[in-house]
Amino acid sequence: MGEKVDAGGIDLSDRQEYREKLRTCLQGLERLLAEERFDRPRNLMGLEIELNLAGADGMPRMMNAEVLERIASKDFQTELGMFNLEVNIAPHRLGDRVLDQLAEELRAGLSYAHRKAQEVNAGIVMIGILPTLERHDLVSANLSDVDRYTLLNDSMVAARGEDFVLDIEGVERLRSTSGSIAPEAACTSVQLHLQVTPSRFADVWNAAQAVTGPQIAVGANSPFLFGRELWSESRPPLFTQATDVRPPELAAQGVRPRTWFGERWVSSAYELFEENVRYFPPLLPICDEEDPLEVLDAGGVPSLSELVLHNGTVYRWNRPVYDIADGVPHLRVENRVLPAGPTVTDVVANAAFYYGLVRALAEESRPVWTRMPFETAAANFDAACRHGIDAEFEWPRRGRSGGLAKVPAVDLVREELLPLAAAGLDAWGVAPADRDLYLGVIAERCRRRVNGASWQRATFRRALAEGLEREDALAATTRRYAELMHAGEPVHTWSIGLGGHR
Repeated sequence: MGEKVDAGGIDLSDRQEYREKLRTCLQGLERLLAEERFDRPRNLMGLEIELNLAGADGMPRMMNAEVLERIASKDFQTELGMFNLEVNIAPHRLGDRVLDQLAEELRAGLSYAHRKAQEVNAGIVMIGILPTLERHDLVSANLSDVDRYTLLNDSMVAARGEDFVLDIEGVERLRSTSGSIAPEAACTSVQLHLQVTPSRFADVWNAAQAVTGPQIAVGANSPFLFGRELWSESRPPLFTQATDVRPPELAAQGVRPRTWFGERWVSSAYELFEENVRYFPPLLPICDEEDPLEVLDAGGVPSLSELVLHNGTVYRWNRPVYDIADGVPHLRVENRVLPAGPTVTDVVANAAFYYGLVRALAEESRPVWTRMPFETAAANFDAACRHGIDAEFEWPRRGRSGGLAKVPAVDLVREELLPLAAAGLDAWGVAPADRDLYLGVIAERCRRRVNGASWQRATFRRALAEGLEREDALAATTRRYAELMHAGEPVHTWSIGLGGHR
């Protein structure tokens, strides 16, 4: 959403001016693509992780400003809620020992941040949804004190015109309303960036869309919200509903929600940016002075800041990104599917699986998206969110027979996708030791049918069976999770239960 947005009054003419500016930005993007002005391949990837702050009791701490002041690093930034932080890892070139290097940097950064948080009786918890969050935690008073969040909240509340409704039916059912977008802050994610050339963008984006289901099946880590046991990965339904500015009548008409899987495979990056402008009204109609076409005429590179800002308010699970580095524009696919955690090793394993898989799938002679309807990819994503490691998918049959077959997620990953991911990592030039270590983590999750969500659920249920009340069981599960997260062994090795700690 941009580094800085100044809150202030927005009048009716601002939206019309902004809409015109968005169209001009699209023309600028179209010219940049036609003139082949984009950066050449550099195999660059980037990583962002959203984090929770919780005390030794497992309860959320609304103190990101104090913690960030102590961390005092530009790598750590605010996120939507006062109990959130985000850590950004500098771009790395895919190849050699990059995965181990990422793990080392993440461990060092998170360990430092955790020590600093402990100075104010808080701590870092890397998890999809903090199980101890309650309704009173997710209110507008607990949004981070940053202008862009205030303005975004005000704009989304005004656009909806009534309370946001949360209604998620999983193992149990959650029904709740909110007068703000604060429930969105419960969703803490990993964002995986991959810089791509315009000619490769569509293949990579389509591949990323196709594998959202398998990503969630092996990586789900968000089964609880407001004391209810919901989906294995409850972030997507929560995020969709917490950002849904459509009143029910517009939803009934088929108006698209701002959190969106999409509705078709694409053939260019431009299509996604154009769809975002065509389908979604501006939420932050703030214009700058730049005329993108004048900048292009003068041989410069336009920032396209209005398009970038607008793009940041459309929450695709795989988002197109336009950015400039060292004066040269580039495109990225931002994969936003995965929850945070459970451990650094698990996060890097999820990244290895993703980067290897999209490379291999994007280079297939008969790509998976030419053999599978887009609606099937969306249905697989939904099935994975609901059922996690126990999901079943529709997936193209191998060989000449064609068609789709129903297959358990763990079998698909072990038998077909992990070998593809290994080949993709080889194509990136990743060292075999890194490839085998981190893909081996995914293989073991499948063999044992364990991920973060299944561990949380099993441990919570055991705590209940041992006589703890529901709130105490969630808090004890969170404390044990945090202990094991900081110990660092991957989640498939964790023993079920509280380990003698309550």
